Parts: sequence; C-alpha cells; structure tokens
Amino acid sequence: MHYLALAARLLLILVFVATAVGKSRRRASFDAFVASLSALRLFPRRLSTPVAVATIAAEAVVVVLLAVPATAGSGFALSIALLAVFIAGILAARRGGRQVPCRCFGGSTAGPLGVPHVIRNLLLAAVAAMGLVAEALTGASVAPHPGGVVIAALAAAVAALLVVRMDDLLLALAPNPRRPPGSPAGRPGRPVGRSTR
Repeated sequence: MHYLALAARLLLILVFVATAVGKSRRRASFDAFVASLSALRLFPRRLSTPVAVATIAAEAVVVVLLAVPATAGSGFALSIALLAVFIAGILAARRGGRQVPCRCFGGSTAGPLGVPHVIRNLLLAAVAAMGLVAEALTGASVAPHPGGVVIAALAAAVAALLVVRMDDLLLALAPNPRRPPGSPAGRPGRPVGRSTR
C-alpha cells in the first residue's frame, strides 16, 4: 500500500505542477486560460480572472499538501474536489453546446473540452481516491525499499507524461481527414514520385 500511495502522490504532484505552471508561466498562457473560463459561461465574465487565479492557487495548494507526507491525505481530498469541479464545468459547458478549447496545461489543443477530458479527470480522481485509501492503510513504521520507491516514481512519471500529453496523443492517433486511409504520404490523389503527364 505504501508504494501505491507514493505513486499516486507523485503522479498527482507532477500533473498539478504541470497544469499550474503551464497556465501561469507566461502572460499569454494565463490570458488564454482566462478567456477559456469566460467562454464556458458558467459565471459572470468579470469573475473570469479571479476564478483563474483561484484555480491556479488551488492546484498549487494540492502540490504542497501532497509533497508533505503528514498532509498527503488532505492533498488527495482536495485534488478529488478540484477534479470534480473541473468535470462538472466541462459537462455543463457541453450541455450548453459550448465548444471551449482545453487550456488545462496552458497550451492549445486540437479540439474542445469533451468526453476525453472528463475521462482523464475521472481517472485522476480515481487515482486520488486510491491514494487516499492507501495512505490511510499504510503503516507509519514501514520503511520503504529504495527499489520500490524508484519503481513507483518511474510509473508516476510515465503516467503523468501520458496525462499531460493526452491531447497530442489523441491528435496523433486520429485519422487524417485529408488523406484516404492507406494512401501514400503526399498530395491526395496523386502517386508519389510519378508524373501525371
């Protein structure tokens, strides 16, 4: 249980660091995040900037709580609450027919917030819930083995990379609508390396 809790903590720390830093590291990234919150139309437009600041601050608090073993349980609980708010916001926007780009990690995405983002947040909330249970069941007297710590850290790093790059992965796996499947790379309808004359 100790290694499960550790892996969950590290995964969530990496993801929330990426999202908080990504949205605040440049003015353009922050402005894009504010604009995306405004486009959700879940609250008055004038509150978009305060909500953006509060969101980034909450993500930073999650990181701090999870980084300290004594407060990890609170970090897991806050991350679940925050992810639930994100899921509710995405679903409300979708029900209202609003197509809002994901600015979750500060950049742009190939498509609007939708089912993949809900699934991603549900999986992260499940990780946080498992971490919370594992943290509660872990004995304080158990000394972690270095090998187990390394494996937990590697698993968390790989999972965090997949979470952060999800939009890029979905774009890479999506079929290219401009080229029929099975046709060679190049101009559609023209053989590669042969003259049409």
